Amino acid sequence: MKTILIKNVGRIISGNIEKPFADGDSIYIREGVIEEIGWNITKEAEGVFDVNQMTVTPGLFDSHVHPVFGDFTPRQNTVGFIESYVNGGVTTFVSAGEVHLPGRPRGDKEAAKALAVLAHKTFKNLRPLGAKIHAGALLLEKGLVETDFEEVVKQGVWLVGEVGLGSVQDPDEAARLVRIAQKHGMKAVIHTGGASIPGSTIVNAEVVLKVQPDVVSHINGGPTSPSISDIRKIIENTKSAIEVVQCGNFKSMVETVRFLDSRKELKRLILGTDSPSGTGVIPLGLIRTISFIASNTEVAAEKVVCAATGNTAEAFGLKEGLLEPGRPADLVVMDAPYGSVGKDALEAFKLGDIPGIAMVMIDGAVRVGRSRMTPPPTKQIKTEGLAKLPEGGH
Repeated sequence: MKTILIKNVGRIISGNIEKPFADGDSIYIREGVIEEIGWNITKEAEGVFDVNQMTVTPGLFDSHVHPVFGDFTPRQNTVGFIESYVNGGVTTFVSAGEVHLPGRPRGDKEAAKALAVLAHKTFKNLRPLGAKIHAGALLLEKGLVETDFEEVVKQGVWLVGEVGLGSVQDPDEAARLVRIAQKHGMKAVIHTGGASIPGSTIVNAEVVLKVQPDVVSHINGGPTSPSISDIRKIIENTKSAIEVVQCGNFKSMVETVRFLDSRKELKRLILGTDSPSGTGVIPLGLIRTISFIASNTEVAAEKVVCAATGNTAEAFGLKEGLLEPGRPADLVVMDAPYGSVGKDALEAFKLGDIPGIAMVMIDGAVRVGRSRMTPPPTKQIKTEGLAKLPEGGH
């Protein structure tokens, strides 16, 4: 379908945490891009989705995944995890490093570069259920010099994987290499908290403050949290995006969100899962994290959704994550789950429920109808013209 109209929307979450609600009840899409958001749009469209007063959000971002090659994870012997995550409303994934590749060479800069380039290019060609996977995160290995960064950047690599998971573990050396990476336009993330895999190290506030990364990964631990005092030091003394994850410490997650809120710095908050990992594969990890934060802090549910969409997009310089004209039509239609006392998806989040996903769209193509991973939504979508809903996320 070249033209699509989504109408009768209850609420449109913009993805912009400073103005969480878009003004309108209709979204008009042309060739996979949002053309207009407004009230009672009546333009002709090849396909029409009447979403029956449900909530529309941007496609969710998982700011912290560990893919390998393809839609499988050897860490958990699981095939098809990316498709399952799309059924959980995630449309964009950002790799923190392909660290679970069996036999991954350690301390080998040439292997690190090759792995980053191969993973980046693999996922340019592979999009399970339309998912956008930004993979190929260069791990910092000893011996890297500026020409190495120049080499991988020319191949399209723009991420530096979790500092602390490669052989470079000295804070001063890591800081020097991160400055070089940032000079060449790369985004650098840092492991925070206790060791997560063999060969990794403990990363506390002192290390983070030296490195000054673009993103402080899993500040609530992956899985072991740093101290609350260290979390506060990091927030107070960096301008980095602050990531909380499902596979971390929930108490620290709440403290982090509340501290950012008290400083009026929720725009720095981003959400990830830190999966697949030892904790497992978590298809609903992102939507569960939104629900947990919304129901355990004073932050409005719509702002938490924006943290998981527009905030993450801005932190990594990506064009998705916002519902506004000119942006890719990546969106999720969700509702209170059947049986919830909440009247819509936002109330469900605030109550701690998992909303029911009725549709996931990526680049204007419907990839999931009623999700096979979430509870069923209370309402149903009506279709007109060429509009169709797949069943079971296929």
